[in-house]
Amino acid sequence: MVTTGSSRRLLRTPFSYLDGKIGFGRGALRAAAASAVLASIAIIVGGGVVRVTGSGLGCPDWPTCANGALSPTPEMGLHAVVEFVNRLLTGVICVVVGALIVVARFQREPWPQVTRLAWVQFWIVVLNAVVGGLTVLARLNPYMVAAHFLAATLLLAGAAATWDALDRRHDAIRPTAVGTPTQRQLVWVLLTTTAALMIVGTAVTGAGPHAGDSSDVQRMPFDWATATWLHAVLASAVTIAAASIWKSSSPGTDLRRRTAWVLLALTAQMGVGITQSATRLPNSLVIVHMLVAALVFIGAIRVFLEISPYYRLRSTET
Repeated sequence: MVTTGSSRRLLRTPFSYLDGKIGFGRGALRAAAASAVLASIAIIVGGGVVRVTGSGLGCPDWPTCANGALSPTPEMGLHAVVEFVNRLLTGVICVVVGALIVVARFQREPWPQVTRLAWVQFWIVVLNAVVGGLTVLARLNPYMVAAHFLAATLLLAGAAATWDALDRRHDAIRPTAVGTPTQRQLVWVLLTTTAALMIVGTAVTGAGPHAGDSSDVQRMPFDWATATWLHAVLASAVTIAAASIWKSSSPGTDLRRRTAWVLLALTAQMGVGITQSATRLPNSLVIVHMLVAALVFIGAIRVFLEISPYYRLRSTET
């Protein structure tokens, strides 16, 4: 018995010592989760800024910037500053996700599911940092750049799911709407086609003119026009799925409101895409395109979670 007790004491974590000593309310948890969503969007937009400014190799080494120094020198110029600031965003999101973990862990009313989702975000941040470093070491290999973007998108998915869990906390006190069989099929179509849209978007970028650096960087061996056409077809499929869900949902329901948000974001995205094509891909519109893509992806996840089986399981958890 003594050995067992000693073993338990040795296995105690810093969190264990703080149990019962501190406690946070739901307001702090919502603020932390919202900060994680905003930071995840910032990571995606920041990556777009690095790409269109040609700053991807502004800091040519990793984890240092250059010659063993963590930060750039004035002689390295603006590209190094842009890349270094983007790297700092990873540090910011580490702090934000760390704060979310602490606030979720020390809730006065325990909420294990949100704590688990916060830890998922933490490990995705680690993955994103490693892939980002490998991208630099691979001299902006387009497939590594695509993997870096998709890792950031995965982080955004985790942040969106965490926020959604908080947003639907009180649904356990009323019957959960799970949708019609057709709606359940449509939300799967919406989620999968949106994911495919994001993946094909990396091919459009990887074969396009924005290589991420001012020097000659390897591009994906795809015809850019064909990749763009496929991207547009998938965008149309996403729009049709969202419109079908909206039409089949009842007025005033959360499902309709969430789907309306997706349709609004898709409309804005199509406008941006058409303008991009007509104006030869100006840098500012590329960044806007990535921002709105993140909003579309968040919307698709929230529509899916509104009537998915995971949502039903979540709403009954204490």
